[in-house]
Amino acid sequence: MSSANLPDYGVGLGLRRKFLNELLTQPQSSIDFFELAPENWIGFGGRPQRQLRLLTETYPFIGHGLSLSIAGPEPLDTDFLEAVQDFLSEHGIHYYSEHLAFCADHGQLYDLLPFPLSEDMLEYVAGRILQVQDFLKMPLIMENTAYYGDYAESSMTEQDFLLGLLRKSGCNLLLDLNNLYVNSCNHGYDARAFLRAMPAERIVYQHIAGHQRHEQGWLIDTHDTAVDPAVWALLQYSRERFGPKPTLLEWDNQIPPLPLLLQEAQKIRLAENPHVSL
Repeated sequence: MSSANLPDYGVGLGLRRKFLNELLTQPQSSIDFFELAPENWIGFGGRPQRQLRLLTETYPFIGHGLSLSIAGPEPLDTDFLEAVQDFLSEHGIHYYSEHLAFCADHGQLYDLLPFPLSEDMLEYVAGRILQVQDFLKMPLIMENTAYYGDYAESSMTEQDFLLGLLRKSGCNLLLDLNNLYVNSCNHGYDARAFLRAMPAERIVYQHIAGHQRHEQGWLIDTHDTAVDPAVWALLQYSRERFGPKPTLLEWDNQIPPLPLLLQEAQKIRLAENPHVSL
């Protein structure tokens, strides 16, 4: 399968180094594409890089960045972007996604932080996305990110900000359905109305994941448990609205053994049929 193409009904999984041997010894896993953070692989050589090359020659891959800090106050790190560009080129990866957040200010903050949703911020972030796209010579795919607070300066809804960003920058969208559900519960809006407002042609792929409920009632995007039924229902609704979109299971903490992870990921295929009980 060409790494340039993501299958419409594709089931994706985040690549973990500890699963390399298992994935390479299986004739062909039930996963159609993989996602990885370039930061976790740039600068590493030896056996893991050789194993990764075998996988990138077999499966489509998406680079999913962690440290671009597209909404941050610091200038864009062109040395980092050059390293990302070289890595993507080396492995024939034609997709690069990032989080709509900031994570650096005089150093990495190791968290995805919110920012004011305002017209000024919209212009600022759109301009930075255009810089990245010009540098990498490819569209940037932005992910709607879970956030747990807001700013007095915010004058726009999350939905309107995201739509404005797609329009002004020409970027594409990674639609994270778990983040959408978490935000809709925490901030009191209709997740399905948000979905209906998104332009189908800009959605490159989707994320689903598990979340936890804080003791004070807030939902937290934890990626450490099975996907909630409400998020499966959003995936089914997305399929009804937009048709098939490649969808990836995120599971980043308390990761189960690979066979159980593959079993959970295969439930994505069941969501193709809205009448299947999950």
